[in-house]
Amino acid sequence: MAKEGKLSVSEAGRRGGLKVSQKYGHEFFEAIGRKGGKKGGSAVKQKYGSPFFQEIGHKGGQKVRQLIQKGKQAM
Repeated sequence: MAKEGKLSVSEAGRRGGLKVSQKYGHEFFEAIGRKGGKKGGSAVKQKYGSPFFQEIGHKGGQKVRQLIQKGKQAM
């Protein structure tokens, strides 16, 4: 429970996000999200290399295939 005059961390974060949203708009969040995704992807590529992406893509495809087969069997 928050004491009078004090905010919880989550409440402070929510209020801060609302303030930024009011000031800069939805497009601002989209832009910083894209920048963060590019930077994160570049860092992973630099650390693990391109084969890593091929491997996780293959694993993801296998998982999707398994889920589709499970769905067909459940029908």
